[in-house]
Amino acid sequence: MNILQQLGQHATHRVEEAKKQVSLEELKEKATSLPKGSFEFEEALKKPGISFICECKKASPSKGIIVEEFDYLRIAKDYEKAGADCISVLTEPKWFLGSDDYLREIANTVKIPCIRKDFTVDEYMIYEAKVLGAKAVLLICAILTEEQIREYIRICDNLGLSALVEAHDADEVKMAIRAGARLIGVNNRNLKDFSVDTGNSRNLREMVPKDVIFVSESGIKGPEDIKLLKDSKVDAVLIGETLMKAEDKAAKLRELRGN
Repeated sequence: MNILQQLGQHATHRVEEAKKQVSLEELKEKATSLPKGSFEFEEALKKPGISFICECKKASPSKGIIVEEFDYLRIAKDYEKAGADCISVLTEPKWFLGSDDYLREIANTVKIPCIRKDFTVDEYMIYEAKVLGAKAVLLICAILTEEQIREYIRICDNLGLSALVEAHDADEVKMAIRAGARLIGVNNRNLKDFSVDTGNSRNLREMVPKDVIFVSESGIKGPEDIKLLKDSKVDAVLIGETLMKAEDKAAKLRELRGN
């Protein structure tokens, strides 16, 4: 079982526990009583040039603890001030040391849209994301069936949420397209050995229709990576570790944006 499968399995356990506190019916009623979203996340990525999704995360399975002092609200405000288009917030608690509270507080503090970065394995997690204030959720091809992705996109559409469908290879990109994804993220990380290569995004870009927003995820370290991806007509980048390790995150983002 690779790390992604373990994350998916643990997410299933988390959902089972959450349902003991709040039933699916109760959560669904709460989520659908909120104003329907207007797909703010994907709209924010449609501007000319490369858009930046900046990540708030304390740890990861490959690196362990990335930052000891995790002042997530200050980080999110710094990202917004430096011109981030969207913010990705880790809520997975075991391997990423994330929290639903981080998302709720960040979404209430910044004006730019947030994506709930978690391992969605049940519709319950989509309704949770809506209630927490997220404008988008992550759907990962490697842990979902094509039918699940199609159904989860439908649920997102009903709530006005965006669905970022993540693929790792050509087969998963095809699966995302067939399921009706409007946003496809290609993860540049090899899940077997954790190596990263932005060439994965560049190689798979041509498979994705131009009217689908294409996001490159992981392994983006400097302006030279941004230039290569921009030349490949990538619409947006999701950057986590590079920003989290920078002492001055706003300055690092400005550097990546070419400011």
